[in-house]
Amino acid sequence: MAKLTGKVAVVTGASKGIGAAIAKAFAAEGAQVVVNYASSKAGADAVVEAIGAAGGKAIAVQGDVSKAGEAQGLVDAAVKEFGKLDVLVNNSGVYEFAPIGEVTEEQYRRMFDVNVLGVLLTSQAAAKHLGEGGSIINISSVVTSLAPPDSSVYTGTKGAVEGINSVLAKELGPRKIRVNAILPGIVETEGTHSAGVIGSDFEQALVAQTPLGRTGQPDDIAGVAVFLASDDARWLTGERLAASGGFR
Repeated sequence: MAKLTGKVAVVTGASKGIGAAIAKAFAAEGAQVVVNYASSKAGADAVVEAIGAAGGKAIAVQGDVSKAGEAQGLVDAAVKEFGKLDVLVNNSGVYEFAPIGEVTEEQYRRMFDVNVLGVLLTSQAAAKHLGEGGSIINISSVVTSLAPPDSSVYTGTKGAVEGINSVLAKELGPRKIRVNAILPGIVETEGTHSAGVIGSDFEQALVAQTPLGRTGQPDDIAGVAVFLASDDARWLTGERLAASGGFR
């Protein structure tokens, strides 16, 4: 039997990249999926269409996770459409890099609102519906240990996500809800292409330090998410799994 048969999942920021790969992988393993997007309706619709073409079930739902009402709306949509909620993947994230002398309040608020407040608000909404065996998966990053220059704000947001991950694992554990984080290394996505990372000297330097010798792909992260959402990970909570090809 598929690993996620009968489960209902919300994946935030799922119109492209890692989120889209996770949504598709969940559906392929039998889950019914809410594909959240902030602005790219076409991208989310394409993910839903691909899931449907493969025999799965999904709906696209617009929502800004940094706004409480819209975060709640994602969860409400899942419950209304599919009757319950079993898994939340907090994947929505934005990033921008700048040396400390060029960091602005606007950059700080944008990244912390989406990357940190968004995790809190969606988790708050989901916790009202998650029951025994429920799972929250937070997407962090290896930047929390790598600490690359010019990433003070972004790295700060992911450090906060990992702190929240640890707290919620203890807070929700008595209800048998598991909370774990995935820390991707460099992954080839639309975002890393548009940011100029793919094909850069920076990418080459990271690959050179990666024991498995390549840049990650979204599907590499999706497989880890399937594991954490499934009963195979029933004894894991509060964990930080680096999905980075061995890069440390």
